[in-house]
Amino acid sequence: MHPSELPDEITERMRVRRGRLHLFERLDVSRTALVVIDMQNAFLRPGAPSETPMARAIVPQINRLAQAVRAGGGVVAFAQGSFQPSGPEAWPLFFEHMVNPAFSAAILQALTPGHPDHELWPELDVQDGDVRVRKKRYSAFFPGACSLPEQLRERGVDTVIITGTLTNVCCEASARDAMMGDFKTVMVSDANAARSDAEHLAALVTLVQFFADVRSTDEVLAMLSP
Repeated sequence: MHPSELPDEITERMRVRRGRLHLFERLDVSRTALVVIDMQNAFLRPGAPSETPMARAIVPQINRLAQAVRAGGGVVAFAQGSFQPSGPEAWPLFFEHMVNPAFSAAILQALTPGHPDHELWPELDVQDGDVRVRKKRYSAFFPGACSLPEQLRERGVDTVIITGTLTNVCCEASARDAMMGDFKTVMVSDANAARSDAEHLAALVTLVQFFADVRSTDEVLAMLSP
């Protein structure tokens, strides 16, 4: 697992700024959604184009959270990165400029609906009643990129718990946009994965100061109340 303990400098800064480290002490599970970002074969399969090995290690934590949220009447939502070479799910700025052409083609193929790597990792606990959405940008809460915010609001959700991969890219982007869209936001320190410890911790340091509460899986489970 990534080391996720926040630096003393940051925790002290938060206590001075807020008078406390954490934003929330309890979460109303009936108004909470567990949001699972990009836990697809394209990121978890060994040898996949966007493989993030640490993402395989966080599956048990995500499953524990999913079971608790469902049991309390909350929502479990899986957001999958989904793209097409053209049309409304295309993202030419990324695929034509952010990575070299050969790597771009492999990533695009893997994240195209219908490809085996687009599917959710088989060890995830996914149930028929869960929400499943496609997103065409990093963030599942970016306006116009995903239907998730509207679906959650329709279900009375005002709090989101962010898990998945990559901590510092799609998960961080989703947490930022969720908070700016007025969702109470919790980032789970041991249920997010990046490609290095440094990237993971850097994302948590930024989020805890300005966008989200940062808690471990055990802490979140203890915070959930009916």
